[in-house]
Amino acid sequence: MIIQTGKMAWNAVCANKLRTFLTMLGIIIGVAALIILVSIADGAGNSVSSQISQMGSNYLSVQISDNKENPLKLSEFSEIMNADEFLDSAPMGRNSVTGKSGYTSGSVNLYGTSGGYFSIMNMELYTGRLLKQTDLENHSHVIVLSYDTAVEFFGRADADGESLSLDGQTFQVVGVLSQDSVSPSSAMMVRNSNDSSEIVTLEGYIPYSTLSRLSDYVLEITQFYVSSVNQESMDQAERKLEERMMARFDYDEEAFTIQNQSEVMEAMEEVDHTMSLMLGGIAVISLLVGGIGIMNIMLVSVTERTREIGIRKAIGAGQGSIMLQFLLEALMVSMAGCMVGIGISFAVLKVIGQVMGSAMEVSMDGNVTLLSVAFSGVIGIVFGLYPAQKAARKKPIDALRYSG
Repeated sequence: MIIQTGKMAWNAVCANKLRTFLTMLGIIIGVAALIILVSIADGAGNSVSSQISQMGSNYLSVQISDNKENPLKLSEFSEIMNADEFLDSAPMGRNSVTGKSGYTSGSVNLYGTSGGYFSIMNMELYTGRLLKQTDLENHSHVIVLSYDTAVEFFGRADADGESLSLDGQTFQVVGVLSQDSVSPSSAMMVRNSNDSSEIVTLEGYIPYSTLSRLSDYVLEITQFYVSSVNQESMDQAERKLEERMMARFDYDEEAFTIQNQSEVMEAMEEVDHTMSLMLGGIAVISLLVGGIGIMNIMLVSVTERTREIGIRKAIGAGQGSIMLQFLLEALMVSMAGCMVGIGISFAVLKVIGQVMGSAMEVSMDGNVTLLSVAFSGVIGIVFGLYPAQKAARKKPIDALRYSG
């Protein structure tokens, strides 16, 4: 009985293919919008979170805005950072200089710091060594380059031992970072001289003491980073750091700001979740509109097939059989639209993934796809229920008299 009713429903759906397709269109657009928008939002969120997590999540960033006419000096910094709660600490200063090697030159983001910075930011070496404490003490003219910078100036990544001119002063390259190492301070971009369409970030790291001698803008510590022993001890490290900074700056909490990187990660996850819900909500509205379209067409179909309903009832079809047939028709239209929408989403996300490349990974979320299928089924049943009931309640004699 159910199989026969299903066949009749399928034949009715296929009888007017254009109208069925136009009815499906609302569901197709809604499902495609839901899957694509949520997948893009998740991909963007995961990309940003991945970059942040690559730099580490168990460190504190401190910005000094008011030095109380008593600047924090490098000699004092190590004393303040001497505590069991802190694993590593590193000052940070920045300046833009002109780098030159042979015939290649370009603007370089030059960072003054210490060896602890690379550990805090989870940066790894490709070749050579990192900055040492003796480099800070001796104001050494040594530099650690990013992978792209080494390739840009020397044509290869294993450039340790080479010399690089920075604003006319010679620095020895002692190390090159791995290609995956990311700096949170990277901002300045310059064009690759070999390919004007390619953008390369040029940056290098020198001892903080050396940068303070090279630049008039880096005479005191206004920014530094501190890492905790592990993720669980972040709050304890933050309290200790705040206690010491308050004592250093006359208990003025406005003189400095401390940012907890783990809190940044949590905030990013919250934003990502909220964006996914918002975009998903917008797409769900499209699905509801598609459901209204199904109800509208099913009501028209009930009216057009009044005599058919009357004949079926006259030969013994019950209300349940009539209602089931129209419900199945609505469900078939809704689910067919859902399947087409999923196929379109898969194709669109593949194209977006190819275009974005490694910048952002975009993939179809299985949970969102299942939710789309379930929601489409519910829409088919809910919006098909009223037309099905209307068809089932028609009296056989009135239906047979209907002339259209």
